Amino acid sequence: MSQGQHNTDPHSPQFPAPVPAAPTAGPSHGPETAVAPPGGPGQQLPDQPAGGGEPRQRLHPLSPALHGAKSLVVVIAGLSWSTLSRVGFGWFAAMVTVLALGATVLAVVSWYNTGYHVVGRELRVYEGLLWRRTRAIPLERLQAVEVVRPLLAQLTGLAELRLEVVGGGKTEAPLAYLGVAEAATLRQRLLTLAGPGTAPGPHPATTATDGPGIGHGAPPVPPGRALHDVANRDLLVSQLLTPQALLLPLGVAFVVAQFLSEDSWSFIAVASTLTAMAGVLLQPVRRVLDDWNFRLAWDEGTLRIRNGLLETRAQTVPLSRVQTVGVTWPLLWRAKGWLRLRLEVAGYAAGEPDDRNRPDRLLPVGDAHTGERIVTEVLPGVRLSGLATSLPPARARWLRPLSRRAVGAGLDEQVFAARSGLVTRQLTVVPYARIQSVRVTQGPAQRRLRLATVHVDTAGGAGTAALDRDLAEAWWLAAELTARAHAARHPG
Repeated sequence: MSQGQHNTDPHSPQFPAPVPAAPTAGPSHGPETAVAPPGGPGQQLPDQPAGGGEPRQRLHPLSPALHGAKSLVVVIAGLSWSTLSRVGFGWFAAMVTVLALGATVLAVVSWYNTGYHVVGRELRVYEGLLWRRTRAIPLERLQAVEVVRPLLAQLTGLAELRLEVVGGGKTEAPLAYLGVAEAATLRQRLLTLAGPGTAPGPHPATTATDGPGIGHGAPPVPPGRALHDVANRDLLVSQLLTPQALLLPLGVAFVVAQFLSEDSWSFIAVASTLTAMAGVLLQPVRRVLDDWNFRLAWDEGTLRIRNGLLETRAQTVPLSRVQTVGVTWPLLWRAKGWLRLRLEVAGYAAGEPDDRNRPDRLLPVGDAHTGERIVTEVLPGVRLSGLATSLPPARARWLRPLSRRAVGAGLDEQVFAARSGLVTRQLTVVPYARIQSVRVTQGPAQRRLRLATVHVDTAGGAGTAALDRDLAEAWWLAAELTARAHAARHPG
């Protein structure tokens, strides 16, 4: 069964009495994206938008070349080695050339008919040749803005601007590609207009400075007050202390044994093993490349994050959109006292197939002191070491014989905290003002043991849960969380 607002025993010994929660801003609502065809098929972009205002801007002239290079790689991969062996090198080269030229022409035509401009507090993006489409993105729905620079963009001094809005199923209006300075200026302008009560005005002055990376004109170093720079040495060591890295010697030994054993040698088996090893190593290698030179800064209520080696990213996340903060202690990191911090951001596209597109990185690796300092910056007044949680009742051991003492939940003055995990310990912190709904659920075994789980839902979609609480305590906790969430959003 599932309920959200029921009060039973307000004097339960498991949790303290209600404490007034600090007022914070509530979450935003869903997106409003208008789609309107501005003209017939094949109509060129006018220099001035209808009704006056600033002229529409096109993407950088090198954008078709970068898109054409991507298409060329796809074409060559699609033709494959077998095609080369059948038709010969000459015909193969001719096919690649024709297909690459066709892809380049399409990229140029697409670039010529793509543009953008800011109208009031909306970003409008125009695209399409035969089927024209206009996307109007209300800036008050803006969740996060990031400047992404893949390897080819770094080599040519370009960048891609990506936006996330409330309720978006995927990244909205990716503008690929812009000059680095133009992308930084547009990002700052959009964030300025997205602020409450901001009236449209001229472009704010911003300066893009070079940073480390391949090529020139790297994304600007995060402005504002620096919070923390992750040492690349710690990042490398942290990924070596993963099960994937520790199992690598066993995989190498197996491959060597396959080669040395004449009776069991098999090329297919060895190739399969090498492929599996590459897949196992892909995740830690990607994390090192993605989080290289990780820098975190605070600037007027926003987090500024810069990271990446082959693909650099400069993200801007408003703190008002942060729904939860997650803390993780992997088993092999505990000897060094390391932890990892993650964010849950309201409205961010959880359906993105690539987790690198989610702005959830807060601290890839760090010690307890650094983690506590950063959590205090994101959630003022919250001390990570001061969050107390209580265990489920003893009878919950029938459901969790090994992990009962690893789960818990507790109420702080400003946040709800829940922990879980036996091998990899996790703690999720939810400010009361970010709670969207509270649910109490029971499975068949829980009903026999008079237990229940209290789920706390947020606008980010993940939330957290207090697992296997006493039934009376679960109902009290659900009512208490509902009351505190209401008090935090309506302090008057």
